[in-house]
Amino acid sequence: MNKGLRTLLQYVIFFGLGALLISWQYNKLTPEERTEIFQAFQAIEGRLWLLIPVILIGFLSHFFRALRWKLLLDPLEIRPSVTNMTFAVLVGYLVNLLVPRMGEVARCSVLAKYERKPLDKIVGTIVGERAFDVVCLVFITIATFLLQIDIAENYVHKQLQHMHISETSIILLLVSIILLFTLLLFFYRKNKKTVLGKFLKGMGQGIMSILRLQKKGLFFFYTFAIWFCYLSLVYIGFLCIDATTHLGWMPALSVLVFGSLGMIVTPGGIGAYPPAVQLVLVELYQIKSSYALAFGWVSWIAQTLIILILGALSLLLLPVYNANKHGKTTVDSE
Repeated sequence: MNKGLRTLLQYVIFFGLGALLISWQYNKLTPEERTEIFQAFQAIEGRLWLLIPVILIGFLSHFFRALRWKLLLDPLEIRPSVTNMTFAVLVGYLVNLLVPRMGEVARCSVLAKYERKPLDKIVGTIVGERAFDVVCLVFITIATFLLQIDIAENYVHKQLQHMHISETSIILLLVSIILLFTLLLFFYRKNKKTVLGKFLKGMGQGIMSILRLQKKGLFFFYTFAIWFCYLSLVYIGFLCIDATTHLGWMPALSVLVFGSLGMIVTPGGIGAYPPAVQLVLVELYQIKSSYALAFGWVSWIAQTLIILILGALSLLLLPVYNANKHGKTTVDSE
């Protein structure tokens, strides 16, 4: 399969999945639920001032990501300007909305072009950063479960009873997972030179490179700041709809975890983010289904608008900011 056809197939699969999810969600709504969702959206008109902190915090999350990325480039003796790094991060997220899984390549390419640095070295830092983000998400998921053990335990117990799953089945599942990890470890040791083996090795080396940073404290501070910004966006989102204004930081943490998983399924979470958020709000916090879905869409739209606005501005400002940095050849239209 040639590269162009493979890219086209990615578009069809990812965006097709998003369109199917949106269609499925809308068709299963009752007329009453559709009316309630539209009413929830109309109520937001009186709270448009909340867009100001949302855009500001959204920008800060990307700014802290740029500062953290700069720390990873420093040992490679690549020291770009913070402005170019922030622009590159925002462009990367914008491209991710339009071209599945290409955002990381785009932000590395932008930085390499405007800072005149080797692309291969810059790309190498992304592997470590993304691997560390996965570890952070796992840690946050576990912390969310432990901090709300009473709510989570009741939900899990209810679901197990509904699915008629016994304790013996759970033990067998855990044993199977352990055996699977053992087999993967064995496979990796026997196939270190394969594509999968090199990928796993690259992730491991990326994480270890973070632990060897001279400014580890600053790196972890920026990481905390990024996730706290994400959490704050959810909390502010609760204030937009009457049905969710009473929810606090712990529910926001649950929404952050489920929403992050929804973002992985489709590009930018299109069609997947709202139902993922709806699930956690309905099942754990007894929010009415229609209002929970409305909140999911409000949250997704706000995040997408931030990326579209800031990403587009970054594309426009990049050549302007770099116009006199390396001469006119840097800002041509290639």
